[in-house]
Amino acid sequence: MRKFLLASTALGAFALAQPAQAQVALGDTGLTATVTGTAASDYLFRGISQTRSRFATQLNAEVAHSSGFYIGGFLSNVRFLGTDARQEVDLFGGYRFTALDFNFDVGGIWYTYPGYDRAPGQFGLNYAEAQLKVSREVGPVNLLGQFNYSPNFFGSSGDGYYLEGGADWKTGIWDLTLGGRIGHQWIQRNVRFGTPDYAWWSVAISREFAIEGIGTISASVGYYDTSISRGDCAGRQDVCNARALGSISFKF
Repeated sequence: MRKFLLASTALGAFALAQPAQAQVALGDTGLTATVTGTAASDYLFRGISQTRSRFATQLNAEVAHSSGFYIGGFLSNVRFLGTDARQEVDLFGGYRFTALDFNFDVGGIWYTYPGYDRAPGQFGLNYAEAQLKVSREVGPVNLLGQFNYSPNFFGSSGDGYYLEGGADWKTGIWDLTLGGRIGHQWIQRNVRFGTPDYAWWSVAISREFAIEGIGTISASVGYYDTSISRGDCAGRQDVCNARALGSISFKF
């Protein structure tokens, strides 16, 4: 389940520990390529671990045009209780533009889990979401908002609605950025998804370290939690509880 994000994605920062991005111009085509590599202590999607509290390695790649249109993909390891799904591969695309001093990102994401062998009685995992992101910089603070809708959410759980807000503050102290997020997920068929409708929140801090002639390393650490009790978490797992998340990203 990318953020991702997407970011998840990478724009929208600390929901996935704010990975860094690098852009490379592709000749005179107006196209730029962006590649992000991340290693993290966990893979959290909207506050819930996708790796059952295990280490995650991720790759995000994007090609964007100067007109604002973009396409890309995301890859991560995953581990879900009761399934043999081990990879997540997402495809995404959309259009970014600025209006009235606000930055908009309108697009869609197709989440897939190749290699998942759907056993009799199990539900499908693949799903699609429409996404709208809005941001605005006010001095050293970047304000962020996001809305997602899926007509058939993860696990064939029906309509899924997601709303998120947050802010990133460039503190001016040791080049640190402090970010916070709060979101809420609504799910039509909670039994199939495995949790009730829930809220999640996070606070994280990050810093970039430039390496001349090579690239930039971005390090982040944060605290994440949800409103889901252990008894209401799918299979009574510990994937919904409070935790710290650390990550290192490399842009090149």
